[in-house]
Amino acid sequence: MDENNLFPIKDFKNTVLLKPLIAQSSVTNVHAGEYSYYSDFEDPTNFLTKNVLYNFGISGNSLYIGKFCAFASGVQFIMPDANHATSGITTFPFAIFGDKWADALPLSNYPFKKHKDTVIGNDVWLGYDVTVMPGVSIGHGSIIGSKSVVSTDIPPYSIAVGNPAKVVKTRFNDADQERLLKLAWWDWEVEIIEQAIPILVKGDIASLREFAKQNGMII
Repeated sequence: MDENNLFPIKDFKNTVLLKPLIAQSSVTNVHAGEYSYYSDFEDPTNFLTKNVLYNFGISGNSLYIGKFCAFASGVQFIMPDANHATSGITTFPFAIFGDKWADALPLSNYPFKKHKDTVIGNDVWLGYDVTVMPGVSIGHGSIIGSKSVVSTDIPPYSIAVGNPAKVVKTRFNDADQERLLKLAWWDWEVEIIEQAIPILVKGDIASLREFAKQNGMII
C-alpha cells in the first residue's frame, strides 16, 4: 500500500487518498494523514472544491484530518468563511464587493465569529452526505451516520447520528476506549499495522494489546 498513490485501488478511480491529493494542490490549510480516503460516485479528485466549502482563507482556520479515515460520497466540510457578521444591524457582506463598500469597512475589520480549527481524529468513518460544521472536533474511532450534521464536538469512539448529530452510543466502554487511545495503533509503523490487520478487523482489545506487547509497542 503506497501512501502517495492518489488512486489506491487498482483500476478504480472513484476513491482517492487525501494526503497526495492535497499535496498536488495549492491548498495550504487542509491537512490529511496517511491512508485517509474519500470515495465519490463521480469524481473524488474534486474533494477540495466540492467538499471543503467556503474555504476562502479569510478566517485563517484550517481543516485537519487524521490517519486511516474513511469518507463516503457527499461528505462536506463547511469552513468558517461561510459565516456572516451577526453582531450588528445587518448581515450583508458589503466589503466582498470591493470599491467604496470595501473602503467604508474592510473585510478584515468585520466582527466575524471566531472558530477553532476543524479536527477529524484518526480512524473516523463519515457516512454518506455527512456535513461537518466549522470548528468541530470528531474524536478518534468515531462513526457518523449518513446525512448527519455535526455541529458540536463528538467524543472518541462514539456513534453519532441526526441533525444535529447526537451520540447514540459508544463503540467501547470507558476503560476500553482508554486502552485503545493509549495503543494508538494508527501511529505504529505501517509494517506492524499490516501484521495486525486480522486483529484490527476481527479481533478484540486483549488480542491487540498482546500483539502490541510482542512487537515492542507496549513496554
